[in-house]
Amino acid sequence: MGRQSIVEHIPALRRYARSLTGDVWAADDLVQDTLERACSRWRLWLAGTDLRAWLFTVMHNLFISDVRRQRRAPSYLAVDLEDAVHELQAPSHTADLHIDLQRCLLRLPVDQRFVLLLVTLEDMSYAEVAKVTGVPIGTVMSRLSRARDRMRELMHQPNNVRTDAAQTPHATKATAQLRRLK
Repeated sequence: MGRQSIVEHIPALRRYARSLTGDVWAADDLVQDTLERACSRWRLWLAGTDLRAWLFTVMHNLFISDVRRQRRAPSYLAVDLEDAVHELQAPSHTADLHIDLQRCLLRLPVDQRFVLLLVTLEDMSYAEVAKVTGVPIGTVMSRLSRARDRMRELMHQPNNVRTDAAQTPHATKATAQLRRLK
């Protein structure tokens, strides 16, 4: 496993980590942890197999472990999304419409978010996503369908997208983003 072959996957890992965590700092930490784990366990990667899928699998497993660890540890800063729904409302100006997409993504269940991001953002095939997440292809397809339906529902809620957004140029961008999710 050459240094260059890992380096070429870092932008995709960072993009996926940022979408998963919703936080730049947490994403960078996740990428760093992924690269450390990959380098320390490089013997587990089989030469000739898909390095990209292996790196995403490492990241997926690290993220899941962290989510589980956070659930077990008492947290005084935990916020229920339903309690903070008023803070998740769309900004009053349409220039920040893309933030709504991120907010809606973060409201998806983690397993659906994984599949949606890997298929739409990283352009992975269902088979690659199944390998990364460790679930059957049928489960990938089901989660993707539910994630797309939920995203459409969330993006069309009045508290996520302004009702007058249809008359703005940014509404076209939001509509295009939703179409890509189909």
